[in-house]
Amino acid sequence: FLAALARKPKFSILVPVYQTPAKELSEMIASVKGQIYDDWELCIADDASPQPHVREILERAARSEPRIKLEFRKENGNISAASNSALALATGDFLVLLDHDDVLAPHALAMLADAINRHPQADVFYSDEDKLDAKGRRYGAYFKPDWNPELLYGQNFLSHLGVYRASLVRELGGFRLGFEGSQDYDLALRATAVTMGPVVHLPHVLYHWRVYPGATTFSSTQIERAVDAARRAIQEQLAGLGIEASVGDAGYNCHRVIRASPAKWPRVSIVATLRKDPELLADFLQGLHEKTDYPDMEVVVIDSSASARRLPTEMLKKRGVRVVRNSNPVGLARTVNEAVRRTSGEIILFLESDVLAADPGWLKEMVLLARQPGTGAVGAKLRSADGKTWFGGTVLGLNQLAGPISGMSAAAPGYFGKLLLTQEMSCVSGACMTVARAAFDAVGGFDESKLAPSFTDIDFCLRLRRAGYRIMWTPNARLHRRKADIPATSSSSNPTQVDNPTQVDLEIAHMRERWGQMLERDPFWNPNLSLDSNAAMSSPPRVSRPWQKTR
Repeated sequence: FLAALARKPKFSILVPVYQTPAKELSEMIASVKGQIYDDWELCIADDASPQPHVREILERAARSEPRIKLEFRKENGNISAASNSALALATGDFLVLLDHDDVLAPHALAMLADAINRHPQADVFYSDEDKLDAKGRRYGAYFKPDWNPELLYGQNFLSHLGVYRASLVRELGGFRLGFEGSQDYDLALRATAVTMGPVVHLPHVLYHWRVYPGATTFSSTQIERAVDAARRAIQEQLAGLGIEASVGDAGYNCHRVIRASPAKWPRVSIVATLRKDPELLADFLQGLHEKTDYPDMEVVVIDSSASARRLPTEMLKKRGVRVVRNSNPVGLARTVNEAVRRTSGEIILFLESDVLAADPGWLKEMVLLARQPGTGAVGAKLRSADGKTWFGGTVLGLNQLAGPISGMSAAAPGYFGKLLLTQEMSCVSGACMTVARAAFDAVGGFDESKLAPSFTDIDFCLRLRRAGYRIMWTPNARLHRRKADIPATSSSSNPTQVDNPTQVDLEIAHMRERWGQMLERDPFWNPNLSLDSNAAMSSPPRVSRPWQKTR
């Protein structure tokens, strides 16, 4: 495997050291010396540690291994300054960031070398990670999504293991002083903003993050400092991109970008689908007009139940509601497309009539995201009538074809806090979805040919992604479903209205024929996670190492 690599990059492993316990420091060094890939140098900068064992261990290691380079700083300057001292020692092609008490997997550099050969234009690489307890036991693996720039504003998923092209880091000026505790996060934000290559994810646990009594990384003071530095770094990054926003708390030491309101909110054309339960329509319209803080809305109701005929004419007139009849549920996509053509808003909101607002600012949140350049569709967080998450995004390949992240308490943070964070996803639910009109028109609206309502939202989102648009999901637009009997485990994010299992099977076959392997590998759902349930580990794994037979 290693002999076959066309290019063998040199790695400079940067380690700022301060007061590291002897055992953990020695194990960090041993994990580097134990790499199966041998073109590396370990660049260690000690930040004036007062305890003599630190220098003794480092000098002993350097005497026995010429690839270990040392810098003993005369004064303590904190982690950013020490990291820059380590950077000054580096002569490698790529920089590997390693904390002074953490451990690399023995195949970490080998897998990075393979990834660099497969992605020669890439400047930034990152891997999955887990934790080590005081007894050396591994736990808490974080199986991360592929590159997700919006999620990076919410949490630093690039560090551990983060790897950067050395020339890029030097062009950026190295590690910035004043961002201690999140200096790696700040670097990740700056590097990914300027790189012209892909940001490459290695879906393998290559980094073991040490957690032990007395570890300063997890002290409340250090966490507060890191969170403050992270939010300042995010704020500066957004300002540099011309995005007017503030950065707040999303919970669990994560971050929320609060985008500024436009001078004038664009018109939103709401296309609401009513299939049954006519009594829902009155509450639905009342919720839109009295419980939604938005200045410019028009509403078109698609009636598949004839219920609108029983509503008082004056109510429809007062609300400015137009009604479009649809007598064939299988042909609903055609009716929806026709309804869109009758509207004028810059933003289109597709909404089912049993979905009601849970907070007044939900629509503004969705519109702010829908107006971002490159965004095609935006989904919301939907709560079921029993207080659980009904929709927290769609996972391709889950439950045969695609399924929702669902079933946990609506207040739960989700897998590594992801239910708290705005992020890119492959698909969102048509039960509540905003779409920029330009994007809707660019892909020709919903498919009118073979699909019944079951999978139209999935197909639509995949066509948006194929056209280069991003699909966003936000937990900051919160709504709830009034009905309690809608399944959260449907094979679609928009539960099927077709009761005939044979018809559903035909639709699944059609979707597989159309989208092929895209349905088997969701870039935002790690291949180490199961496709049978939410965030359980896949057994057997759906990913292989380069020297193993491809699964």
